[in-house]
Amino acid sequence: MSTNFYKDNADLKFYVEKFIDWEPLIELTEFEYKTKDGFDNAKEALTFYKGVLDSIGEFAAKEVAPHAKEIDLEHHELVDGVVKSPAIFNQIFKKINKLELFGMCLPLELGGMNCPFTIFMLSNELFARADVSVTAHYGFHGGMAMAMLLFSIMEGSTTFDMENYQIKETRFQDFITEIITGKEWGSMDITEPAAGSDMAAISTQGFQDEKGNWFVSGEKIFITSGHGKYHFVIARTEETDKEDAFAGLKGLSMFLVPAFKKGKDGKRVQLATFTAVEDKLGHHGSATVAIGFNKTPAYLVGKRGDGFKLMLQIMNNARVGVGFESLGICEAAYRLAKDYAAERQSMGKIIDQHEMIADYLDEMQTDIQGLRALSVLGAYHEEMGQKLNLLLQFLPPEKEHERKEIEAKMKSHQSKSRNLTPLLKYLGAEKAVEISRRCLQIHGGYGYIKEYGAEKLLRDALVLPIYEGTSQIQSLMAMKDNLMGILKNPKDFLSKSTQAYWRSTSSRSPLERRVIKLQIISQKTLRYLMTKLAGNKISKLWEKSVSEWSSFFSDWDPKKDFAPAMLHAERLTKILCDVAICELLLDQAQKYPEREEILERYLERAEPRCKFLYNEITTTGTRLLKKLSENQNKN
Repeated sequence: MSTNFYKDNADLKFYVEKFIDWEPLIELTEFEYKTKDGFDNAKEALTFYKGVLDSIGEFAAKEVAPHAKEIDLEHHELVDGVVKSPAIFNQIFKKINKLELFGMCLPLELGGMNCPFTIFMLSNELFARADVSVTAHYGFHGGMAMAMLLFSIMEGSTTFDMENYQIKETRFQDFITEIITGKEWGSMDITEPAAGSDMAAISTQGFQDEKGNWFVSGEKIFITSGHGKYHFVIARTEETDKEDAFAGLKGLSMFLVPAFKKGKDGKRVQLATFTAVEDKLGHHGSATVAIGFNKTPAYLVGKRGDGFKLMLQIMNNARVGVGFESLGICEAAYRLAKDYAAERQSMGKIIDQHEMIADYLDEMQTDIQGLRALSVLGAYHEEMGQKLNLLLQFLPPEKEHERKEIEAKMKSHQSKSRNLTPLLKYLGAEKAVEISRRCLQIHGGYGYIKEYGAEKLLRDALVLPIYEGTSQIQSLMAMKDNLMGILKNPKDFLSKSTQAYWRSTSSRSPLERRVIKLQIISQKTLRYLMTKLAGNKISKLWEKSVSEWSSFFSDWDPKKDFAPAMLHAERLTKILCDVAICELLLDQAQKYPEREEILERYLERAEPRCKFLYNEITTTGTRLLKKLSENQNKN
């Protein structure tokens, strides 16, 4: 067994040591190297980051992975209203606390390491390879502390010492200290018995007393790490039009709610009630809790009605995190299958020399390398977009042209992050299930018993397409963003399509020509879906000027008029994932020729897959859509 999950992963090290453009990110993180006790240059900072990943890689391999079976077998229990965690789980988190990892991304003045968010995400892969439920709970420490700081900055309740480039005071500072010192953790409380993906149906109430104090009442379920003290709760504070399915989102606000406090006698006093710990298929180290709030004191975060917008800040980061959790499971499953196949004899030879098994292993490795490209770049763009935004707010350049240059960079990173996030969450979750399932199959009968650990990986993977936004929600987001992008700027879409056709024959690089041909399939798919939207309505659209398009679409019923695109959203998303990965791998291959082989392997599988998906989209669905339409008309 490996003794260091970072050192033994050449593909992961490629991004850290060669590909990631660290200089601008570190400069932002270190406030242009002006922070007190900060690093003097990017090289010095990167050396430290590598040391952090090296330490985590060793810790995950030696202190977490050997206990994965024990973590799986020993569950959290609800005893007298308090959730009790297994001894081994508590021991692991005490050791993580000694490494001071809960404050990894927090500023130095708040007791943190001031590492980039991207480093935190890379650490998630290392932990998830050892045990993904440990990763999930780990994320609800530093991740929630960072959310407290970010929301305080956004609402203006954080003050800065601009002479020393550090935070003077922040609203939830005491809470943050509790978390990064390992005493407490937080959670994100959204889901309710009657409100899952449909957040507009949330019924938990936020209300004030005559003195202006806030309280929340309601029930939340399926809350990951929900047995901690601090809860970001989404609750309804405003009345909205009940006939409008989407208006309900505007009536939501966000609250930070302590679930308990220490009484005068030093004993714990419950402010909210932990009503259940779910008995799950997998992810056993991560407690999933149901919580009841009954006039529980709460702190309003931001403004009334901003709950959905603020939730997206946490959710985007969480979805990137799921991509890295997925990578960890994929890596663990691939290595487990590879090691087994290298030893198992069948029909006169080791099974990794059997053609089908060799093909399985090759595809698993290729998919993982593609997913890692998507995940790393997604995390990088998300962080750059956020930090450039903070730079403009608190250290804006005096010169107008410099400010506009930073704004342009920020918007570029934000656009790339928005494009990549649903793709990496979708593909990561789906591939974690597929690759762990294939790992089990390669083990044959031994995969079905618990001794080898293959079945645990599959059980742990099965939740990934569900939590932090289902795979179907991700595909609908990707579909909507791409189609609305065309509607907002049809000339740009047509121009890119024309350029792609020209470059598919004129480029001197055979690999580039192949990638461009995949882009053309993606563009053809989007064009087809556009022409199918709402039938006759789209034909009328071409008769209108571009300036009239927005008002034209405002009258559409999303439940009916977008039906063809919604039906094929997941197929479209698979094409978009393949295209995005090939574009990223092409960029790598052009800078580092040794990466060409990875792109060739990925293209070999992506090309027939995208052609099949395009054919499936353009030849199926009419019968089902007709049936659904008839059912709706009857109702």
